[in-house]
Amino acid sequence: MTSQPLRLDFPGYSGASLAARLDLPNGPVRAYALFAHCFTCSKDLAAVRRIAAELAREGIALLRFDFTGLGSSEGEFSSTNFSSNVADLVSAADYLRRHYEAPSVLIGHSLGGAAVLSASKRVPETRAVVTIGAPADASHVLKHVLSSSDLSRIQDDGAADVRIGERTFKISRQFVEDVRREPLSHDISSLRKPLLIMHAPWDETVGIENATEIFLAAKHPKSFISLDQADHLLSDPADAAFAAQAMAGWLSRYVPADTPQEDDILGNVRVMEIGEGRFQNMVRAGRHRLFADEPTKMGGLDLGPTPYDFLSIALGACTSMTLRLYADHKNIPLGRVSVDVAHEKVHATDCADCAADVSPNGKIDRFTRIIAVDAEVTEELRAKIIEIANKCPVHRTLESVSVVSTSVDTFKELMRAQTQDPVRELAGNSSAPRV
Repeated sequence: MTSQPLRLDFPGYSGASLAARLDLPNGPVRAYALFAHCFTCSKDLAAVRRIAAELAREGIALLRFDFTGLGSSEGEFSSTNFSSNVADLVSAADYLRRHYEAPSVLIGHSLGGAAVLSASKRVPETRAVVTIGAPADASHVLKHVLSSSDLSRIQDDGAADVRIGERTFKISRQFVEDVRREPLSHDISSLRKPLLIMHAPWDETVGIENATEIFLAAKHPKSFISLDQADHLLSDPADAAFAAQAMAGWLSRYVPADTPQEDDILGNVRVMEIGEGRFQNMVRAGRHRLFADEPTKMGGLDLGPTPYDFLSIALGACTSMTLRLYADHKNIPLGRVSVDVAHEKVHATDCADCAADVSPNGKIDRFTRIIAVDAEVTEELRAKIIEIANKCPVHRTLESVSVVSTSVDTFKELMRAQTQDPVRELAGNSSAPRV
C-alpha cells in the first residue's frame, strides 16, 4: 500500500467543512500552491493527482480541495455559485497561511481557472497563476453545461436538476445570475502577476478562443503552452504528465530555489512514496529530486528508473568521473567518455568472471560495462582504461562486502528527531462536458 497525501479539512466560506489533500515534496518545500478543480469535478481527478506529484518532485507542495457540496466536502452544492467558489479558494489560502505558508502559486482547471484569476487579487502572496482549459468568462458554463430548456426550468422554478456527465446536480437561479454578473476581463487585465495559460487547441468543452481572450487581456509576463491533442479533462495520462512537467518547468522561474539543508551536508538520500500508483517513489539526493518506479509490465507507471537502474547509473557515472579525473591528471586526450551498463542476475555456473567462492548453484548480479571514448584506443590504453575503471569507488563497493544497518521509526518520530517543530518540518519549513 502506498502512502497518501496529508488529509486535511478546513471551514469554507459558508462554514461547511471542506475536504482537502496536501501533497508534500520529499524534503524542503520551495513554495506552496493551491489548486481549484473544474465545475462538478473533485480534487481527486487523475490529472490533478499527476500534477500534484510532478510539482512535489520539484519541491512545490500542493493543496487541492473539494468545493462546497462536491466530492467529500460538506454543504449543499445548490447553494453555491462562482462567487462562493472564489470565497472557498480564499478560505483555503487562509488555511495554508495560518498552518503552513500562504500559497504563492494559484492553479485552476476549467471553471477553477476562472476562479483563480478572480481570487488572485485576494491572495496578496500570489507570485504566479496557472490556468488549464479555462474559460475567459465564468458565464461560459451556461453555454456548454446547461441547455436552453435547463435555463428555462431554472428561471421558472428557481432551481432544476441537471444531468452533468454521469451525475445529477441541482442548479439554482442564483448560480445563473451570479456567473452572469462576474465578468473576468477586469480581473485578468489587473492581474499583473506572471500568468501561464495552458489549453488544448481541440478542446470541445472550452474552446481555444478562450485562451486567446485571456492572453490578450493579460499584461506581461504571460505565457501560453499548447496541450496539443489533449481533451478537456486531460484524461490521457501522457497529456496530464506533459502538462504537469511543463507547468513545473515554468514555475521554476517564479518560486524560490532550493537552499542547502543539513541532510544535504550529511549526504543523506531520502526515498519516499508519493501516493501516485503502486511503486512510485520520490528520491531526494541533496538538492536534486527524481522519481523511482517500475515498468508498466511490473505494475508501475514507468515514471522513473527502477532501483536496479539507479544502481547501474551509480556504476556508470562513477566510472565516467573516475576516468575523467585520471585523464585530466595524466593529460591523456580521451575526448568524451561514455559508459553503458547492463544488469542481470545469472547462475554462477554461467558467469566466467564470478568469484571462486560463489556457490555454483546460486545466482549472482552481473554488471556488463562498455566504455567508449573519442580517442584512438591502443591495446595499452585499453588496458589502462579498464584498470582505472575497476578502481572507481562504486565498482569497489559492488565487489566488496557491504553492511546495511536498518532501524524502524514512525514518520512522526523521524520528524521529531530532525526538529523541535515536527508539523513545520513535515510541511517542509520554507522561508519563502465539465467546465
